[in-house]
Amino acid sequence: MSRSQNLRQNVTNQMLEGISQRHIRSPLPPQAALAEMFNISRTTVRHTLQYLHQRGVLEKVGETYVIVRDPTSEDGFTTLTPPIEQQAALFEHAFFHLINQRQLTPGDTFSELQLAQQVKVSPVVVREFLLRFMRYNLLEQVKRGQWRMKKFTQDYAEKLFELREMLETHALNRFLNLPTSDERWIRARDLLDRHRKMRDTIASDYRRFAALDKEMHSLILSAANNPFFNQSLEIISVIFHSHYQWDENDLKQRNIVALEEHMAILTALIGRQDVDALCALHNHLATAKSSMVRSISQYN
Repeated sequence: MSRSQNLRQNVTNQMLEGISQRHIRSPLPPQAALAEMFNISRTTVRHTLQYLHQRGVLEKVGETYVIVRDPTSEDGFTTLTPPIEQQAALFEHAFFHLINQRQLTPGDTFSELQLAQQVKVSPVVVREFLLRFMRYNLLEQVKRGQWRMKKFTQDYAEKLFELREMLETHALNRFLNLPTSDERWIRARDLLDRHRKMRDTIASDYRRFAALDKEMHSLILSAANNPFFNQSLEIISVIFHSHYQWDENDLKQRNIVALEEHMAILTALIGRQDVDALCALHNHLATAKSSMVRSISQYN
């Protein structure tokens, strides 16, 4: 299949899905608007509209097209796209990766269709994720299908730290009361071993610490056995573990300090030293908070 034919079939499927989900309403927007919406040429738009007209999904009235029936599975083209649930998980991972790699930064604007085509998922999946993520006030809708990344203030960060401290303190208390047979004790010992190994190479591998950091805090929060905690971890991961909007001038030193603080938490945790574990956690969160406040002050 040629590249242009593949593009037309993908756009046709996306437009059919947009009509089915009522994201595209009758009468359809002008061809120029559709070209911008789907980030394609007007020629591709014309081919798509003509095909849907032939299928009987659209009817041409003057210079516009109106929807005359709901699409069916037979109107689209067979693709190898994964199920919606799998696409959602794929896009979430990709979105956080874009932030982590500084490909999406505060002030950047982007379209749903650009991200959908980049990650190779349905635009509906992208839109639903962004609408959910918008509740964290780190994203704003410029117009339909267009979004902008927002900066967050020191006040926002401090409130988020307050939430983080409550969640992780509660979860750590729950962790300390897990039965000896719980497999998370094995994971904690494994994490401590990997921290010790990274300590020998962190001077050159300090950027790899972010993944270890996320894994440790995820493990602690898992002890709460609370799905709402997992939802909160979503935004915490973006801001703290992915270093959203952080100044990287002293990233190596910050990660070296954080590694030692992690080891103090894990050592006390594995030793069932409740007070020491909680103190180590509060010390680690206080260090992270001061780093975040310092970084934000340099941007505002």
